[in-house]
Amino acid sequence: MASFLRAYNALLLRRPMAAQCGTAALLFGAGDVIAQQAVERRGREHDFARTARLTFYGGAVFGPAITKWFQFLNRIQFKSPTKAVVYRVWLDQCVLTPGAVVVFFGSMALLEGKPKEAIPRIGAGYVPTLLRNWAVFVPAQVINFSIVPPHLRFVFVSVVSLFWNTYLSVANSMATNLAESVKHEKLDKKIEEVPV
Repeated sequence: MASFLRAYNALLLRRPMAAQCGTAALLFGAGDVIAQQAVERRGREHDFARTARLTFYGGAVFGPAITKWFQFLNRIQFKSPTKAVVYRVWLDQCVLTPGAVVVFFGSMALLEGKPKEAIPRIGAGYVPTLLRNWAVFVPAQVINFSIVPPHLRFVFVSVVSLFWNTYLSVANSMATNLAESVKHEKLDKKIEEVPV
């Protein structure tokens, strides 16, 4: 195990983008497996396409964006370590996160081939997801930006994200169901309004 960690640490230093995209893909996929098996108890009814979508999102969307984001945050210089932590956490949670939540729900709708559901899904999942994100990631990012070495910050967030990704998978599934029920209610209402 120690040799694996040394090799992974070396890869993070040599090829940060590749290592972090691979890590994000693996952890988003694992989060969905945990969501489907431990939370939703799907058993043999596991939705492998859903796991593939989340794995793809982690590696192709989240991984590159967060890698570049952390590189940007690490380059900003502050007068004191305390200010560095406060401003980095603020930037991360008040600038990046609100948009990242929109991108997540929108991407999931697009990857599922349901682009018309993007807006209703964002509407259904945005506020609860953002509030829960702040409850989890504000304290996590305070720890991350205060004691974790810069090249390991993505890894720290990724470990916390394993549990967060489980939540996101469930939240996306619930937002999808809510958006579909709203769509069916509107359709039923239109049918009722049709004169006979």
